[in-house]
Amino acid sequence: MDASAAVPPPYVAAPLHLHPFRAHVLQASRVGDPAAARLFACPYRAVSERFGAWRERGHLTSDTGTAVYLHEYTASGITVRGWVGALDLTRRAHGPEDRGVLPHEGVHPEQTTELADRMAEIRIDPAPILLLHRAAPELADLTRRVASRTPTWELQDRAEQRHRIWAVRDEVDQSVLNASLGRALLADGHHRYAAYLQLQARFPGSAADHGLAMVVDQHDTPLFLGPIHRVLVGTTLDDLVAGAERAGLPAREVTSPGYDHLAAATAVATDGERAVALRLPVTSEHEPTMVERIHRDLVPALAHAPREVLYRHSVEETVNTLSAHQGVALLLPAPTYEQVLTTAEAGRLLPEKATSFQPKPSVGLLMRSLVDEPAALR
Repeated sequence: MDASAAVPPPYVAAPLHLHPFRAHVLQASRVGDPAAARLFACPYRAVSERFGAWRERGHLTSDTGTAVYLHEYTASGITVRGWVGALDLTRRAHGPEDRGVLPHEGVHPEQTTELADRMAEIRIDPAPILLLHRAAPELADLTRRVASRTPTWELQDRAEQRHRIWAVRDEVDQSVLNASLGRALLADGHHRYAAYLQLQARFPGSAADHGLAMVVDQHDTPLFLGPIHRVLVGTTLDDLVAGAERAGLPAREVTSPGYDHLAAATAVATDGERAVALRLPVTSEHEPTMVERIHRDLVPALAHAPREVLYRHSVEETVNTLSAHQGVALLLPAPTYEQVLTTAEAGRLLPEKATSFQPKPSVGLLMRSLVDEPAALR
């Protein structure tokens, strides 16, 4: 659980600006298909050729011109609506007061460089990073007006996500959008965001000056924020209880497995037979979250460090992992959006794999080609 290799990504300066771009949309039967998503993987140099082949075979629809896009998608009963455009990456923040994109997790430099190398090879943004903000009234009104029109594209993909997309070409509407953006929390795509910035530094003045981004109003159509649980392989429950006491997170025995006790300030640890609840005293929204306390205080206080840490998204999956890996399942509460935003605004980073914002849009639904643009990346 050592996050020492993770570093803060650079900060783009506020206010954020989404430029129009020419969208490419995969055929509905291919969007959301894992096989189609794999086509953006190795060998990277072949991706541009595949992209051209899709277009020739009618598997790809290209917009007739440039636009910013309002994209609404529905998955598992959750509807998310956001603005998609080419995010201006050319202005870096000089201090906390002018930060435009607020990351909440660190990135690994080697992974960032590998991803930037891949982007330089494929020259396609296959999906946007996700940014969250609270829209100003003028932007909320524009969103409602655009969403009342007939969509440019409407489809259901292979993953059963339903999509409606509006191309917005009116310069006045685009001005309203950009005048209202300000800054936003980076919810998903930290390494892609860092790779965008690395690529821009390599090729300034090119299409790499922008990266595909979607800005969602978290107070209108919020993404669901779930936790990511841990399995501490090789740790015993008794060791964890002793470490928790030393860390100031007193544990109490609960009815095994104790999932009903999992609340905003409570974590549950179980070895599959016994369970304990760890209570986090909360006095204000500026207090560290449970996942921060676990990484900062509990794990260093263990008599023996875990041999391995496994990450799981559901309680059932986390507990079932104990059948193959002897250790302790650590079931964490999800931080709130306000907690994550407060952490990011304070310049702190949550531990790796601390949040799971869902649902994400399918890969290949709205794509941007870095070859199409006037200053193409070739």
